Amino acid sequence: MDDKWRETYLIHSNDIDYKSEARLSVLLALMQRTADAHLEHIGASRDQMIEAGMGWMLITMDLRFERTPQALENITIDTWNMGPKGALWQRDFRITDQTGGVVAEACSIWALVDINKRKVLRPSAFPFEVPITAEDSTGETPQKVKIPEDVTMHKAYNSVVRYSGIDANGHLNNSRYADLCMDSLSKEEIGKLQIKSFKITYQHEALAGDEIEIYRSEIVDGMIYFKGQASDGNHYFEAYLDTVEI
Repeated sequence: MDDKWRETYLIHSNDIDYKSEARLSVLLALMQRTADAHLEHIGASRDQMIEAGMGWMLITMDLRFERTPQALENITIDTWNMGPKGALWQRDFRITDQTGGVVAEACSIWALVDINKRKVLRPSAFPFEVPITAEDSTGETPQKVKIPEDVTMHKAYNSVVRYSGIDANGHLNNSRYADLCMDSLSKEEIGKLQIKSFKITYQHEALAGDEIEIYRSEIVDGMIYFKGQASDGNHYFEAYLDTVEI
């Protein structure tokens, strides 16, 4: 059984922004696709998971960049399971270029859930053999994002979850939350900033038709905080970008 899984992708013209760099949401989607391929390889396909009444829920993703992939560049994504962390699971990723140089690395925390009862299951409930690669790690187990109390947030815009964002589970796909954050930035901000890292914690699933109020902070020492909430104050996510001016 393969302890690690590898996929190679071409960054197409529809995957990039106006700077000819891969969009953050695209990289998150490719990482998710690689993790899905790894699970399917060990026998835990989506159909088999649904039959078992189980699903995976991403809790926190911590993605750190050496640089951002460019248009028409081939990248390779390696992923592996670091094993259970209490009731949760850690999965790591490494993105490299054609020379083998590291482009980005990530640590992610997932929960195995009962899709009918909507509750977290213990790792021992997973009916498939999972290869664990604990000797290689891209970083420490990520903690949940917590926006500091002294950070001032202002409302940027409202977004409604529509057809273009929902996945087969009927909710806003994990990768699309990055677009919600990036869409709150101006073209001028994006043009002068290079992303060092992106971290997000998912707090509540957003379903088709849900309206999300997007809030952001100003840029302070390169940090920009984001949150998405419902009109009743319930939070969908909290996230931040760590950036450097170029």
